[in-house]
Amino acid sequence: MSHSSDHLQPIRTPDAVAARLERLILDGVFRPGQLLPSERRLCDRLDVSRTSLREGLRVLRSKGIIITRQGRGSEVAALVPGRDDSPLMHLFRDHPRTLFDLLEVRSLLEGESASLAAERATPADQVLIQRRYEAMVTYVESGHEVDVERLAHLDHAFHLAICQASHNPVLVHTLQSLTDLLLSSVFASVKNLYHREKPRQMINRQHARLYRAVMEGKPQAARRAALDHLHGIEAQLRDIEAEDLRLERSAMRLGEWG
Repeated sequence: MSHSSDHLQPIRTPDAVAARLERLILDGVFRPGQLLPSERRLCDRLDVSRTSLREGLRVLRSKGIIITRQGRGSEVAALVPGRDDSPLMHLFRDHPRTLFDLLEVRSLLEGESASLAAERATPADQVLIQRRYEAMVTYVESGHEVDVERLAHLDHAFHLAICQASHNPVLVHTLQSLTDLLLSSVFASVKNLYHREKPRQMINRQHARLYRAVMEGKPQAARRAALDHLHGIEAQLRDIEAEDLRLERSAMRLGEWG
């Protein structure tokens, strides 16, 4: 029934075609930096003519949402700025209190995204979350000396996979726009805590709890696990600060990872 009503309102206009493509980008079906499928496949998927598709792509190009390169096809543009060298970011990076402000923001955003992910994760989302979790655990249990930067990236990727499973594009893009800052907060946490037995066990245990709650579809348990994780990290960092030890806050050299 719904199929016939779709055909009463064909999506032939350029704006309607563009809106369908935008929806797919917002939903994370097509991600920044990813090449769009061929025109033929897009025409089949959207059930539109080649002419309508091209006009829709032209609308997206004019908005800066896609970039078309000769001979390569179209790819989704970086939707949020990359390295942010604004004065505000320099202030954030250079001031100690920012670390705790960041943990507070992460609690607000990641508590909700964990809860939503537990409700909404598709089988494909769960595969990605499992992959990210297992990559992190495998590295931690490999017996090698932990490279702080590598573990920070694995840790961040795990949290980001959970956020993407929230299927709230605004939440996902907000967290991605803060990637450099968030990585710095994960980096500082790992650098200060991971070589200490008690905090290390706490972090590993909390990651496992968060992973299980999301995968088992338990929203309240997932929110609680995310909040306990971040509050636990904050408490441990404040303890170190109280011991009068200087917290190591050096910014990450993102280099090849960026």
